[in-house]
Amino acid sequence: MALPATYSAIELGGGFSLSAPARDLTLPITLPGDVHTALLEAGRIPDPYFGENEKQVMWVNETVWVMERRFSATPADIEGYLTLTLSEVDCIATIVLNGEVVARTDNTFLRHDIDVTGKVRAGENTLRLEFAVAPEVARARAEAHPFPIPFTKNYQTNGLKGIHMNFIRKPACHAGWDWGICLMPIGVYGAMRLSKARLARQQSVQVDQHHSRNAVELSIKTRLFAFADGEVELVHRIDGQTIGGRIAVRAGENVVTHSLTIDNPNLWWPAGQGAQPLYGLTTDLDGEVTTRRLGLRQLEWVVEKDEIDHSFKCRINGRDITMMGANWIPADAIPSRITPAAVRDLLESARAANMNMLRIWGGGQYEPDYFYELCDELGLLIWHDFMFACMSYPSDRTFLASVREEVTQQVRRLSHHACIALWCGDNEVIGSLGWYPETKAAPERYVANYDRLNSMLGNIVEDEDPARRFWPSSPSMGYLDFSDGWHADTRGDTHYWDVWHSAKSFEAYRTVNPRFASEFGFQSFTSMNVIESFTEPKDRNPSSPVMENHQRNAGGNARILETMTRYFRFPRDFDQMVFLSQIQQGLAIKTAIEYWRSTKPRCMGTLYWQINDIWPVASWSSLDYGGQWKLMHYMARRFYLPVNVVAVPVHDSVPTNSRGTPIENAPPDRIVFKAINDTAAAIELSLDIRAVRVGGGERVVFSGKGRVGADAAVELAGIALSELAADEFFFFSWSDAAGNLLGENDYFPQPYKAYELVQPSISARWPEADGLPVLTLYTDRPAFFVTATLDAPGYFSDNALTLLPGRPVDLTFHARHGAAVTQEELADTLSLRNLAETF
Repeated sequence: MALPATYSAIELGGGFSLSAPARDLTLPITLPGDVHTALLEAGRIPDPYFGENEKQVMWVNETVWVMERRFSATPADIEGYLTLTLSEVDCIATIVLNGEVVARTDNTFLRHDIDVTGKVRAGENTLRLEFAVAPEVARARAEAHPFPIPFTKNYQTNGLKGIHMNFIRKPACHAGWDWGICLMPIGVYGAMRLSKARLARQQSVQVDQHHSRNAVELSIKTRLFAFADGEVELVHRIDGQTIGGRIAVRAGENVVTHSLTIDNPNLWWPAGQGAQPLYGLTTDLDGEVTTRRLGLRQLEWVVEKDEIDHSFKCRINGRDITMMGANWIPADAIPSRITPAAVRDLLESARAANMNMLRIWGGGQYEPDYFYELCDELGLLIWHDFMFACMSYPSDRTFLASVREEVTQQVRRLSHHACIALWCGDNEVIGSLGWYPETKAAPERYVANYDRLNSMLGNIVEDEDPARRFWPSSPSMGYLDFSDGWHADTRGDTHYWDVWHSAKSFEAYRTVNPRFASEFGFQSFTSMNVIESFTEPKDRNPSSPVMENHQRNAGGNARILETMTRYFRFPRDFDQMVFLSQIQQGLAIKTAIEYWRSTKPRCMGTLYWQINDIWPVASWSSLDYGGQWKLMHYMARRFYLPVNVVAVPVHDSVPTNSRGTPIENAPPDRIVFKAINDTAAAIELSLDIRAVRVGGGERVVFSGKGRVGADAAVELAGIALSELAADEFFFFSWSDAAGNLLGENDYFPQPYKAYELVQPSISARWPEADGLPVLTLYTDRPAFFVTATLDAPGYFSDNALTLLPGRPVDLTFHARHGAAVTQEELADTLSLRNLAETF
């Protein structure tokens, strides 16, 4: 006979009272939520994102805050063992229940399960959260540490004083970054509930997969916390099978493992490589029911010696698949604005751009459960950093104990997800030892300090999730290799920032040949309609105080403009400057990714920095704050096509001057056209290459066919650059064996400023296809970076494209946020622009 199910829970989220005793301030707050949102809703602070208001709201994170609510419980609610669960308490807080301190928290990344048996009464109860001033706590800990540990210079952009974020466990970017605002939010962002159990509660459920021919054995490991010795009923259900039953438990933590086999499984694949079937797993412990969805797949990282040095590639279900994607930062600087709808919108845009991987960066946060569930659903693999970035951290016993609990808990929470591909120790922490006077003066001390933390992280992964690879850092050359791997391109992963931070030409991307490029980027201004949301007309100038406040990388606006003068004629006004900045951003990353993909199988991954923004700002993102597509995201949709053809300039010998010095950016001798096939089947391609005059007129210079093997890159054609006239560029298209057009691309051997562009006449009409709005564009002259924009939220199937006479292009419009639009409404707000009108 089954044991009685007596689990129940009282949700404690909802309306709280928020007060700041030192400021005689009281107002309502909704939890889960944050203080800034409550102050905004009460009209107590201005919009932090507008103008320079960041400085006006800095007092919020320098204030002691108290949150309190009353809740009722019935006698039945408290007949049993009680747990108060509070997750993502940000950050230094004292938890008081009915006047008694029941917990103290100082790690935002933890779920706190607090035993409050006997502390809740029938009738009215009071829950109170008292928040200390996190920057003050961090500073005191730093000052008390036996040796200095500097914080990242990213905290001192735009005159900020900086915060010792390495001494407290909260998202590092809350204190600002070279793309982020400094708000230091306070609040609770996760679960808030009081639960009753008959004897035990669930702690975690992990699932290991063992694949064999036509079957997968699942090993389901359940951790239970029992309040006393006794028996519980634990049952799992999946794929029509039920396993489990009554088991004996001892007081404290218990680990119970069940195994079952799924025959003829439907395998899970990353986006673009197959379907994402998910099997529902239900776990029932005495009526406490939790659900998970499992994608069945084999995933391994192949790091082994080869003819170059060591490979670094992801093998899924037996195939070596190129990872294509970007880096992810938190979806908003104000935590209450991070919602399932907002996150789904961003992730769907990643998939729409042919991405199959995102890297959760170590200066951000472990995301909510729904984030990983969406990634499982969409086929987006996750390279997951642990939350350490760009600075050293303490390695004393107290700090390591907190981190051990954090990382253990997070690995146990997330390891069942198909999307989790790799655990990485940190972002650039080992590299940062060469950035600060303190660490450079005593490298041995800081390497030893680093190793104490990093080794612990690796051991946790080995113990808790042995099927997944732990990678020490990003970038890294491998285990226990503490050398500077930033520019090493023969093994490990690479962060290549010389084009942006060292102001090298876009062509410099072709001088490195990474095995896996996990960070590289180029900035642009955010889109004009976004700029209008945080500026007044007088501010719309790249060197205005407001625009500089919304640029957090020192000298960033100047670098955008200086680069612009290398490749383009200077824009005629600010609006065209913004447009042109997004063109050049896309061109920079296109140059890198097309070349690196062409070196396959040497390079097996490119993750550009970054996909999203945390607030409206000039940055490296391909999506504006709020999710609107910038021009680079459209280009990403093209340069991440699974079957692609790219132009690679080749020098038959190293060009030198009369003194024998290599000539930088010398014109190539020939252009090689390489086909890239990232699918599981060989494909026959027809390639058409034309030489097109910028003022009009074209000629065919190559037309041929070629076979591209599965998961391969091959040369299809090579043309001497001397065959191209000074006012010509290459335009090429490729089709499959059935004649279906797969893609188009172009190559300009000179900077765009060298060409005498003519103003085209572009016309548009709106047919309809499959119920979706379609925009058809025509031109009488070659037109470059033709961009269609609308007021409605959404994106076109292509944009920022090359449009030629006699080759009309159909662009399908996809609405975002469930917007309902008609073609008439879209036509009324249509705006078209192109490169020739920028100057």
